[in-house]
Amino acid sequence: MSSNGSSALEVTLSFLLGTATGFILGVLFAPSSGEETRKKIKEEAEKAGLKAKEGYEKITHETEKGFKVAKEKTYEGIDALKDFVEKKKEELSKEGPADSANKEEEKS
Repeated sequence: MSSNGSSALEVTLSFLLGTATGFILGVLFAPSSGEETRKKIKEEAEKAGLKAKEGYEKITHETEKGFKVAKEKTYEGIDALKDFVEKKKEELSKEGPADSANKEEEKS
């Protein structure tokens, strides 16, 4: 799970970095006034920041869901083990100490 989240984060960040770099290079080489260029860079930086925030929030949400599912499955496994142990205890208590000793001797 963590490798998928990490990979998605890397892809998202790479995409945003590439988009921002392409835009900045395009604006810097486009014929416009310095004021217009600064305004465009500021607007695009804000857009990129929002996209990065949305990507981060999505990855965080998915990670939290994954942890929740893992936690639930862990508790289910623990409960199943507890049930198994209780059943075995009941079986052994019904057999009595003499039967348990006889079974141990047969195994040897």
